Amino acid sequence: MLRIAVPNKGALADEAVQMLREAGYRQRTDSRDLVMTDAANGVEFFYLRPRDIAVYVGEGTLDIGLTGRDLVLDSRSPVVERLDLGFGVSDFYFAAPAGRYASADELNGVRVATSYAGLLEDYFSAKSIEAHVVRLDGAVESAVRLGVADVIADVVSTGNTLRQAGLETFGDPILASEAVLVTRHNAAEPTGFDVFTRRLQGVLVARSYVMMDYDIRTEQVEQACELTPGIESPTVSPLRREGWVAVRSMVPQGDAQGVMDALYDLGARGILVTDIHACRL
Repeated sequence: MLRIAVPNKGALADEAVQMLREAGYRQRTDSRDLVMTDAANGVEFFYLRPRDIAVYVGEGTLDIGLTGRDLVLDSRSPVVERLDLGFGVSDFYFAAPAGRYASADELNGVRVATSYAGLLEDYFSAKSIEAHVVRLDGAVESAVRLGVADVIADVVSTGNTLRQAGLETFGDPILASEAVLVTRHNAAEPTGFDVFTRRLQGVLVARSYVMMDYDIRTEQVEQACELTPGIESPTVSPLRREGWVAVRSMVPQGDAQGVMDALYDLGARGILVTDIHACRL
C-alpha cells in the first residue's frame, strides 16, 4: 500500500486535502485523525506537521510527501521534487528597516533572524556570504526591533506584517516556493506512484482549463480552430443545420472570456464554457 504524508493543519493542509479529494481519494473528516486508509485505491495517508514531512520521506518511512518547497529545503532531507502542485505559492525574502540594505551581498557579518535556518545557511554558503544566522521558531518580524538581529529572512505574501514592523524587503527573492510532491532520493519508485501522480496531474490540468463548445459556419472553422487549438486538436462535428458545425475544445481558463469574445466576432454562436472536474491526457 502506498504511504503518503499530507500536511495536518493550515492553508497548505486544506488545499492538499482538496486536491486529493478531487483526485478521487478518501480523506479524513475529523481533523484529529492522524491516519486515513483508502483501501479501494491502495493508499494510506498520514497527517503530519508540514515541517516533518520531508524528514519522514527522506528516511524512507513514507513513500510520498506533499509539503512546501521551503520546508523541504530547510529540512535538508534526501528527497527530490517530483511534481509542482500549484498551490501554497509564496516568496522568501530578506527584510530590514527601509533603506538600510540593497542586496544580499551586503550581509557579511550581519545577524539575520529566520525560522528557516537550514535553508538560509545553505543559501549563504552557495553565495559565499558570511552572515550570522539567528534561529527563531515562528514569527520573526520583531527580531530587529528587539535587537536580536539586523535583518530577517522570511516568507512574504502581502508584506503587511513587515510594514507594521517597520521593515521592507530588499534584493532578489531568496526562494520562490509552492507545494510540491517529493519522494526519497535515489529510491526505487514506489508501487502505485505513477497512478497517484497521473491523478494529481489530471487535477492540475482540470483546474487550468475549461471546456468550450460553440457552433460556427464551416467557412470559419479554420480561423476558429486557431483560436481554440485544444490540447491535441478540437473536435469538429457536423450539425443538422447545413453549413454549420459544432466545435469542442479545451481552452486555458484565464483566456476563456477573451476567446469567447473573439469567437463571437468571428460568427460563432451558442458558445458555452463548462468546468473540467478531472481528466487524463
